[in-house]
Amino acid sequence: MNIKVDEYISKKEKWSKELNLLRAVFADLPVDETIKWGSPVYVFNGKNIVGLSAFKNYFGLWFFQGALLKDKYKVFINAQEGKTKAMLQWRFNSFDEINTVQIKEYVLEAIENVKLGNEIKPTRSLKPVLIPEELQQELNTNKELKISFEKFSLSKQREYAAYISEAKRASTKLNRLEKIIPMIISGAGLHDKYKNC
Repeated sequence: MNIKVDEYISKKEKWSKELNLLRAVFADLPVDETIKWGSPVYVFNGKNIVGLSAFKNYFGLWFFQGALLKDKYKVFINAQEGKTKAMLQWRFNSFDEINTVQIKEYVLEAIENVKLGNEIKPTRSLKPVLIPEELQQELNTNKELKISFEKFSLSKQREYAAYISEAKRASTKLNRLEKIIPMIISGAGLHDKYKNC
């Protein structure tokens, strides 16, 4: 067991007895206990399975891929409706509501899903890159620059576009543009020199 989880539970005085009971469910399961985002998390084969948390009015379990579970006992809620697709929460308001047999069933099903490779991946919204006028004009007239720029990932294109856009003065924008043209043509990202330090 992880000492940091002991510390987390000891700080949640109102729910410490309940959290210890929930934690006991994981004691004989093939999961690793760790702390992520400031709360206990149980991991199987490198995948987050369940998080444990306590708040002012309730405590609960967060199933990272809860949407894949059958929810046989109809216990899940989506605490962030519209934001999360995979993660579901099982809330408790008292010690008596905890059914360790049911919880273990859900955790074992979640582990089985990891073994099978079942996973809901987050969808990223691909916002278009907003290219500043100065850079666009240069891309329109410099074919080599345009070809090199289009080879970049969207995130690298955004870095260059933002670098120009963030400058307030026209002269600064042009100075920055002159600086980045050879970098783009050589295939270097704007911040590449800092990434391997």
